Amino acid sequence: MFAERLKQARKIKRYSQAEISQLLGVTQQAVGKWETGRSTPDPQTIARLAEILGTTADVLLGLQQDAENSPVVGRNAFSRYTQCEIPVIGTVRAGYGALAFEEDYGKEYASVKDPSSYFYLVVKGDSMEPRISDGDLALVHRQNTLDNGDLGVLVYGLDGEGTLKKYIQRGNAVVLQPFNPNYEELVIKGEELDHLYIAGKVVETKAKW
Repeated sequence: MFAERLKQARKIKRYSQAEISQLLGVTQQAVGKWETGRSTPDPQTIARLAEILGTTADVLLGLQQDAENSPVVGRNAFSRYTQCEIPVIGTVRAGYGALAFEEDYGKEYASVKDPSSYFYLVVKGDSMEPRISDGDLALVHRQNTLDNGDLGVLVYGLDGEGTLKKYIQRGNAVVLQPFNPNYEELVIKGEELDHLYIAGKVVETKAKW
């Protein structure tokens, strides 16, 4: 139902009905009516709503499944923040108990709240095909913990290089899972976990630049 999908999309983006009404130039009552199903906006307004909420009109109308619920968030996820310059790096490595960020590729813009907490990583290899390709940019939030199922940048081993994988907790082990079925998952357990470093969580990806 359009009303429910609109309400859900709005809550995912953490907009209030008032904010949506201001962005569209309509009354808050109108937005409220759309979300209760008492009225439906015209196609042009639905298109604008989709743009604001980082989705598509087809998704709001239920004609297409929303890919936004996958671990990789769409590129409009942070559209309510201003564009900031984020450093683009080529490699994340672990050494001496700290993470090193190497290969400076300049800057790329992203709409985030706290730019110093983010970096872009150039994806290498095809282990995350078909969703993420070699050369794509991954926007990463610096953090040293991940939730089960998150897509993260992880470094394994003292001289390991950062790898972009799905992070899965399985019992006392951690599984680093690629999307590409041609690659095997890596199971890390016991003392091996001491050599696993979490560089951050992938919040958005961009196709090759």
